[in-house]
Amino acid sequence: MQPFLFAACAAIVAISAVSLALRYRRDLRAARARLAAVKRHVVSTPWGAVEYAERGSGAPALVVHGIFHNCAGGLLSVRDLANRRLIAPSRFGYLGSDMPHDATPAHQADALAALIDALGIDRIDVIAVSAGATSALQLALRHPERVKHLAVLVGNLPGSPTAVVQPSVAKRFNRQFPLWVLRTCAPAVMVRLVTGLPKGFVMRREEARVVTEFIDSLFPVSPKGVDFDAFVSNADVNDYRLEAIHVPTLIIHTKDDQLASHDASKRAAERIPGARFVSLESGGHLMLGQTKRIRDELADFLAERRDRSAESLPSSSGKR
Repeated sequence: MQPFLFAACAAIVAISAVSLALRYRRDLRAARARLAAVKRHVVSTPWGAVEYAERGSGAPALVVHGIFHNCAGGLLSVRDLANRRLIAPSRFGYLGSDMPHDATPAHQADALAALIDALGIDRIDVIAVSAGATSALQLALRHPERVKHLAVLVGNLPGSPTAVVQPSVAKRFNRQFPLWVLRTCAPAVMVRLVTGLPKGFVMRREEARVVTEFIDSLFPVSPKGVDFDAFVSNADVNDYRLEAIHVPTLIIHTKDDQLASHDASKRAAERIPGARFVSLESGGHLMLGQTKRIRDELADFLAERRDRSAESLPSSSGKR
């Protein structure tokens, strides 16, 4: 009897493993198909290839995506927030963008400026999301003459719990298969990790759809880009002299965000001359339920005509 039970258990495990492997391959094919539906372009810069995608028309806005995302995820993150020509690059190491040797957020900012040059754009509005705040701040510090307005949404800012170097063990989990297993076998945990929602937050059907779409957009994972954020870029922001930012700045953050810090965003706004801070009551890191408010705030802010000549905007090295 015991050999039979052992054989039965082994068969069940084998069948489960095969089923899991087939589902993994199916989900990755679906992720690649979603990416294939987004037209992506590549420009050459001194920092290697920079990939980008764009959508819409009108005045251009540069979208700087968060960790685990890419050019397609950047477009998704602001899809309902801005009716503009949205230009979303993949940051260093994400999808088709190269990872330069000894890359820094300052280099990333220079690469973004090179992308703007390649597109023939003189000055541009910038919308940074989450971990994208680091290189967007560097862009405003290093190339202020290129930035019309800077908007930071639930950003990684000095003093935030996200603005730290992650423990080395994180490399084992910030990979495609472990994240896929978490999403597949423990979806509630995955939702909590990516949304930063507090316990007790009840999502409506539309909000649940947004979260599912967001989680789908994290795949396929770009480990080089994720490691750059987790071990280099995120913590780098703590050394920035925000007082040297001289472009109109808007910072928006939710009070109940369990990932990036609302208070850190508020302090950053206080340090940036003339910055406006918008505090949202709820919505977590994905700002669920706040679409109309954010869209209105962005529209008003980006429409403000506070143009400054290049001569009046001093250049800065960003870190001092």
